[in-house]
Amino acid sequence: MIYLDNAATSFPKPETVYQTMDRFARQDLANPGRAGHKMALAAERALDDARHLLNQFFHGQGPERFIFTLNGTDALNMAFKGVLVEGDHVVTTDLEHNSVSRPLRAMELAGKIAITRVHADSGGTIDPDDIRKAIIPRTRLVAMTHASNVLGTVQPIRAVSQIVRERELLFLVDAAQTAGVVPIDVQSLQIDLLAFPGHKSLLGPTGTGALYVGPRAKLRAWREGGTGGDSSNEVQPREFPYFLEGGTPNVLGVAGLASGLKYIQEQGIDRIRKHEVALTERLWQRLEDLGGYELFGHRDLERRVGTISLTSEAIPATEIGGILDQAFDIAIRPGLHCAPYIHRSLGTFPEGTVRVSPGPFSTEDDIDHLARALAEIAA
Repeated sequence: MIYLDNAATSFPKPETVYQTMDRFARQDLANPGRAGHKMALAAERALDDARHLLNQFFHGQGPERFIFTLNGTDALNMAFKGVLVEGDHVVTTDLEHNSVSRPLRAMELAGKIAITRVHADSGGTIDPDDIRKAIIPRTRLVAMTHASNVLGTVQPIRAVSQIVRERELLFLVDAAQTAGVVPIDVQSLQIDLLAFPGHKSLLGPTGTGALYVGPRAKLRAWREGGTGGDSSNEVQPREFPYFLEGGTPNVLGVAGLASGLKYIQEQGIDRIRKHEVALTERLWQRLEDLGGYELFGHRDLERRVGTISLTSEAIPATEIGGILDQAFDIAIRPGLHCAPYIHRSLGTFPEGTVRVSPGPFSTEDDIDHLARALAEIAA
């Protein structure tokens, strides 16, 4: 199988991730506890070590501010439902994944908050000035993706963050498509809340993710329960990360996430991104020469990640996906990609597009094989 669906989840993982998880599962997979037996202490150290790695990688203001979650969606729900109160207004965009759009829309339909959704331009980029114009006196939060999971277009979050900070609002960034391939410094970029999964470009296993909570963001607890240390308090202890991490965490998954992060640091984040973007540009050129396919988003390689969307003039996206899977053994992702608002803006709703997203282990031969398959399908 030629796997080109890394925007959904990365595959394969680095060999060291598999080895780390196997070893950890056989030797140290206990319930973490700061005052327990040796295995419990080893599990606690694995969580602490991973937090330190994340804090260094994203330049956070303390490892305790990285809260482990089930995935990026869990992190986003924790942020929205922990920060927003009745009467708040949120500025967001039409590029968002449903993990942003749905919880916000549900709160809006319940009469709790109001939303303004800013539209991207024809190239798939948000204008920071449109964010500025959307802010009203009761705006509390600006929430936006760092890069579109449909178009691969990287957004100008530094410019947006300056606007947000000038207005003394909170800034949330969904880094699902950028964490691990685009440098993110939460302090320099003035990000208050950074949500990301561990299983995409961070190369960890599914069931992992984190939320960075900056000091300006004051959250209510998303879940309450055991914390492995403070068992006497009647309510959730206020100490981070335990205030937002009730229950047994996915220690095995976090060990794998830490291994994936180490691999990225060894390989170099810029090198990985350039490799993936070069492969999408290679496909773009092949299809441009071929004709019969429309490609979406701008072509500025400095403002993209390795994701590209296309449609055929004659064949629906879902049919192309099925043919590629069954006849050519190629895995891509057809459809709406959990981002219906941008597909409406593109005019590709409800059928969607064919999304191709190579990863660090994809090759030029993989792209050439896909291009030949698409040529055969078009013919």
